[in-house]
Amino acid sequence: MQTNNGETHQNSTTDINDDLSELERDIHDALVNGINVQETVHDLTLKAMKADRLDIDSIRRIVTAVANGVHEGAQQKFLAVNNQTQTAKSQITAAIFGLDSALARFAEASKLAVQEASGRAQKFSDKELTQTRSDLESLESLFLDTLQNTASAAKGAISDILHDITSHAKNNGTIVGAQLKETLATFAQQAASVGHAQIEAGAQLTQTTAGFIHKIATGVLSGIKDHSQNKH
Repeated sequence: MQTNNGETHQNSTTDINDDLSELERDIHDALVNGINVQETVHDLTLKAMKADRLDIDSIRRIVTAVANGVHEGAQQKFLAVNNQTQTAKSQITAAIFGLDSALARFAEASKLAVQEASGRAQKFSDKELTQTRSDLESLESLFLDTLQNTASAAKGAISDILHDITSHAKNNGTIVGAQLKETLATFAQQAASVGHAQIEAGAQLTQTTAGFIHKIATGVLSGIKDHSQNKH
C-alpha cells in the first residue's frame, strides 16, 4: 500500500513538473511570437492556477515558471538583435503586466469565494482562513522577489529592463497589491465572524477559489483584466 501511495505521489509530482515545463515553454513562445503578449501571459497563468489545490508553494512555482519563460523568450528574440531595447522593454513589460494582473485575479477569486460563503451564511474554518490569508499577504512580495531574482539571473539589456520593471513596481505599486487590500479586508470581516468553536465548513476555500478562477479564466467573470488595460 505504501508503494502505491509513493507511486501516486511520484506520478503527481511528475505531472506537475511537466505542466510547469509546458507553461514555461508557452510563455517563451509568447515572447518570441510577440503577439498579444500581455493577454497571452495573463491567460496562461490563470490556466495554470485552475488546480483544485492551490497553495503558496504552487503559486511560487507557477510565477517562477512564467518569469523564466519571459526571460528565455526575451533572450532568444532580442539579445542578438541590435537597437531593439525599446521593443524588448515593451514586450517584457507587457508580459510582466500579464503576470501581475493574473495574480490579481487570483486574489480577487479568493475574495469572491469568501463573499459567496458569507452570502450563503456559510463560514470557512478559522484554520483555513488564517492559512489562506497568510499566503495572500505574501503574494505581492513573492511576485516582486521572483522579478528581482530573474533580473539578477539575466544579462545585459534584458537584465537592465527587468531591474527597471522591478524598481517601478516596488515604487509605484502592483495590480496584485491593490487587489490584495480589498481581498484581505474581506478576509478580516469573515474571520471576525468565525467563532473559536467553528466547525469545518462543508466547502473548502481553496476549491471554491479554484472555481472562481475557472470562471475568470473562461471569461464568465470579467473585471480586472479589462480595467487594467487602462492602468497600463
